[in-house]
Amino acid sequence: MIKEIPFVLNVESQVDFSKFELQFKALADQKRLQIMYELTQKGSVCVCDLVDIVNMPQSKLSYHLKILLDANLITKETKGTWSYYELNHEEVNRLLSPELCCIFRKSENQSSGCCP
Repeated sequence: MIKEIPFVLNVESQVDFSKFELQFKALADQKRLQIMYELTQKGSVCVCDLVDIVNMPQSKLSYHLKILLDANLITKETKGTWSYYELNHEEVNRLLSPELCCIFRKSENQSSGCCP
């Protein structure tokens, strides 16, 4: 006997997974995770300093920073000729939040306290 799940997504509440796909692809790299970790620890960091911190040529670093920027996981502020990068805490917290976990949680487990 198949148990019917009472939780149904309406057409109006369809989840757009494209943003999550982009973000998880960005997270699926050790160097980008290291960059995010360093930004978490140090706050706003100049790209000139980040080159030495992650031990990477600026061209490769720029490639990884662009992927993180496109995924909205970091922010960029230009001061003069230098770019400063910072972790987008709001977006990272949302990505790691119970809200995302609830999308993939079975409906009978949603009463565990983490899902709205």
